[in-house]
Amino acid sequence: MNMREIIEKNPLLAILRNVPAEILIPYVDAIKKGGVSFFEIALNTPDALEQIRTLKEHFGDEILVGAGTAINVERAKAAIDAGAHFLLAPSTDAPVLEYCRDNGIPMMPGGLTPTDVSVCVSYGFDVIKLFPAGDMPMSYVKSLKGPFDNTDYVAIGGVNPDNIEEFIQRGCIGAGLGSNMLPKEAVKNRDWEAGTAYVKALVEKVNGALARK
Repeated sequence: MNMREIIEKNPLLAILRNVPAEILIPYVDAIKKGGVSFFEIALNTPDALEQIRTLKEHFGDEILVGAGTAINVERAKAAIDAGAHFLLAPSTDAPVLEYCRDNGIPMMPGGLTPTDVSVCVSYGFDVIKLFPAGDMPMSYVKSLKGPFDNTDYVAIGGVNPDNIEEFIQRGCIGAGLGSNMLPKEAVKNRDWEAGTAYVKALVEKVNGALARK
């Protein structure tokens, strides 16, 4: 399965960064019950590789577990060895792109400028993580798709429940949320049912926005 196929089936990505190990399983389970099966463990989380292994062991094929912040080949290899299904990066690091291309690893490189997009395309990657999406005007994806009409974008960075629909309606094929994926109060109180209800509402927003495109 390539990255485009993954996003088409899973337009909402849950980004896990510094989620404490003791709540990792219920945290992910709450999100999964809300209708999201697409997870990224940020590799600058201290126990990131162990978290990838833990989630794969616990949930098996119920979820897709990938690794983000894959900013060099060493990190990328370690994540794949730990069982990551896919990789994401905030940047267009050529050695990482080459490693993923040559090994058939689903990868979503980060891009912001036309030059970034051109580099991604030159290595065969046409689904790009628009990062930091929240710092750009909503018309930006349309501008990038003018010259790069075969590319698509997933909005990450600055995405929240209030703007996620507009990102989709303005041209993104998906979006990723980190700390905004679950309400802070719900996490603090370990109120996983409230977290699941919150995710369900997010999924409805994304699916509705995609249906209206």
